[in-house]
Amino acid sequence: MKKLALHWKIIIGMVLGIIFGFIMNSVSGQQFVTDWIAPFGTIFINLLKLIAVPLILASLIKGISDLKDISKIRDMGLRTISIYIGTTLVAIIIGLSIVNLVKPGTGMPQETIEKIKMKYENDAGVTDKLAKASAQKDAGPLQALVDIFPSNIFQAMGEAKMLQVIFFALFVGICLLLIGEKQAKPMIDIFDSLNEVVMKMVDLIMLFAPYAVFALMANVIIAFDDTEILLKLLQYALCVVGGLLLMIGFYLILIKVFTKKSPFWFLNKISPAQLLAFSTSSSAATLPVTMERVEEHLGVDKEVSGFVLPVGATVNMDGTSLYQGIAAVFIMQVIWPEGLTFTNQLVIVLTALLASIGSAAVPSAGMVMLVIVLESIGFPAELLPIGLALIFAVDRPLDMCRTVVNVTGDATVSMMVAKSLDKLHDNPKPKEWDDNYDEVK
Repeated sequence: MKKLALHWKIIIGMVLGIIFGFIMNSVSGQQFVTDWIAPFGTIFINLLKLIAVPLILASLIKGISDLKDISKIRDMGLRTISIYIGTTLVAIIIGLSIVNLVKPGTGMPQETIEKIKMKYENDAGVTDKLAKASAQKDAGPLQALVDIFPSNIFQAMGEAKMLQVIFFALFVGICLLLIGEKQAKPMIDIFDSLNEVVMKMVDLIMLFAPYAVFALMANVIIAFDDTEILLKLLQYALCVVGGLLLMIGFYLILIKVFTKKSPFWFLNKISPAQLLAFSTSSSAATLPVTMERVEEHLGVDKEVSGFVLPVGATVNMDGTSLYQGIAAVFIMQVIWPEGLTFTNQLVIVLTALLASIGSAAVPSAGMVMLVIVLESIGFPAELLPIGLALIFAVDRPLDMCRTVVNVTGDATVSMMVAKSLDKLHDNPKPKEWDDNYDEVK
């Protein structure tokens, strides 16, 4: 097992977790999993979230200060945002094309719709998503801009408000450039050292990953007890998964064309981050691992990864955007077919693009943004709870899949930006957790 690659260990943990979850379902052992297995997955996610903010601070400040030229920040920022917007548009178009071609929402039996409505319409999860979407919709038109600027950086760090942390790190990095190299060096050395410490933490935390993934997958499986409804929603779910697979194929083409690297090499190197994204459903929780794989295994310079990946974890939600397009049209096909006009679908493209930028990098944030997308096309308010109820049963597994696409997209864009800036190294040297262990044991 020690010689087995990390991604194989995670896959083994995932498969065993799924099998264990089904066994516990069959013997009514759900409470055992909830009480004695699931907490280990929660601990693992907490540890990853613990180091996410220090990692963003350290890597961004160090990366910006190393550029030595403020104009390079502008160039990197414009390239990053442009590519992110481009890939998000491609994702939405792929999603809308598939759902209009397959039409998974047409012909769903009325009794199934009623059964789903009764089971999920008053579910606390559906109600919570509607409330969050309402609060976000009621905010002013420039509220998203206001939210970027923190009034208290320690509060922003404590609440893991990533855009505010990114702004602060960029602000500090630029100011370090402006005060001169001699005065900036002591502080740069601190953040350089902090970055190395946090990356070592990632190595140590990942030793626990296969066991944590086992716990996370077992907990996911015990949540699904109505297989009849799941089977009815399978066609919709397959549309989403098919679209996500096409999106990953698009990334691999970009990798081959723009970076001249093998797509299979790319998948092999980034797979631990993908598997972790699938298990946690959170781009933010996966960020430390994504940065470690991109820097030490894909060869992206820290100057680039430290900027592109934190920004991507916050504003690049290709998988979520693709899902929103399919989910919105699917819901309309089932309960509001008269709303399926070409104009409304153009509005869905624009709103899903803007919503993906504002979507939080946490589990099920996409469903909150879906409400805003539906309301933008005049979807009847009284049908919204039914619409969310239709897809609520399969939202969690689809959330896991679309998070894989979000993370893969972040890694792809970081390689493209690095290649364009000549910051992509051909022979990266991965670090192990025990590199210096002999010196201190």
